[in-house]
Amino acid sequence: MFGEVSPIQKENNMKKGLLITLILVMLAPMLFAAGGKEEAKSDVTQIVYWQYFYETKKVLMDELIKIFEARNPDIKVDHQTFPYENYNTKVASSVPSGQGPNVINLFYGWLPLYIDSGYLQPLPTNVFPNSRIEDEFFPLVEAAKFDGKYYALPTAVRSLALFWNKDLFRAAGLDPERPPKTNDEMIEMAKKIAQLDRNGNYLQAGMTVELRGQMHQFLREVLIRQFGGTPYSADDRKVTYNSQAGYNALKWMTDLEQVHKVGMPQFMTDDVTAFSAGKMGMTIDGSFRLGNFDALKGTLDYGVAELPEMNGVKSNFASFWANGITSTTTGKELEASVKFLDFLTSDEVMAMWLPAIGELPAKKALALKDEFKNDPKYGPFIRGLDYANATKFVDEDGQRIVWIDAYDEVVLNGKTPKQAVDEIAAIEQKILDNYYSKK
Repeated sequence: MFGEVSPIQKENNMKKGLLITLILVMLAPMLFAAGGKEEAKSDVTQIVYWQYFYETKKVLMDELIKIFEARNPDIKVDHQTFPYENYNTKVASSVPSGQGPNVINLFYGWLPLYIDSGYLQPLPTNVFPNSRIEDEFFPLVEAAKFDGKYYALPTAVRSLALFWNKDLFRAAGLDPERPPKTNDEMIEMAKKIAQLDRNGNYLQAGMTVELRGQMHQFLREVLIRQFGGTPYSADDRKVTYNSQAGYNALKWMTDLEQVHKVGMPQFMTDDVTAFSAGKMGMTIDGSFRLGNFDALKGTLDYGVAELPEMNGVKSNFASFWANGITSTTTGKELEASVKFLDFLTSDEVMAMWLPAIGELPAKKALALKDEFKNDPKYGPFIRGLDYANATKFVDEDGQRIVWIDAYDEVVLNGKTPKQAVDEIAAIEQKILDNYYSKK
């Protein structure tokens, strides 16, 4: 009859049931383990870290992330890099939608743009109180403080120093172990090194005259102060270099090409290329260039010194790349991001960063240790931090271009330094007014 089961079928069904039960018992540990792994996986918080691509920084950051993850097995860091040229464009297209990074590396001069665009959130004061930051870090870090809140912190900072080519000093009859102590000495030495052909074309430059590199920082924060002025008011809202100090500073710069004939902008494309090729006697640059120049040990014999003084005044420019937390980061990702940022600003990481990247520790106590402060190459940069100023940019690109334009107005269009400075001061003041009027 339909539905009736025979004794043989009953016995077979019992055997099948026992077999299935036995299989399930045997598989249970594996199923449990798989479920356990899945559960453990869900307990891991993944965060994304962005920086622009620079080979040595990428390599070191990968190593640092391994150390951090080993100490924090519940956090995974996805490290992504992008070309410098379109870095800000990538940020603008990704961060607002929450598709970008949790922790981001940026130049401090971009902070106003990032903050106003809503890309960053203030650092949590329970981990990064203002008092701790201002006690441990060099004062220049205050350039990352807006409306009383810090939005980013550096692992390392930069200052400027003088690089000189010892072989070119020897060839010019100069002591290769004695760099210039004053700006006047620097000009006189540069004149002995510079070589021009009968048509006035440079075969060899005495020193850098490249405002597209670091010389616009040198002009603004070093020369103007050495001539007795200041580039901005104490609250950073007013241009103050449209003064005799500013006129003198621009004249000093343009005289290098027009009067002393020690160099010209874009000689051999740029100052880094010319100095690397042994065709420039002196250049002014940051500690990050040490890696480039050390790679040329067989062909480039160079030294590093503090920037020359003038009128008894020492001055320097400092800058930094900083790490901040994006505004769309919340919850567990925010907690993990804060831990990661705390790690990146630790003494341990800063000490690793210096020899690998050539940038200086951002914390005073570490940077000023004798082993660093007295180092023949790092030392001049570190000592320069004692009297360095970090320009509080609101539009880094626009505030850089005005000085390049001022130089060109004098050299190419025949304007006086006063005319050129007054013109760019008005332009830059509009930039500042436009920014601070919204505050």
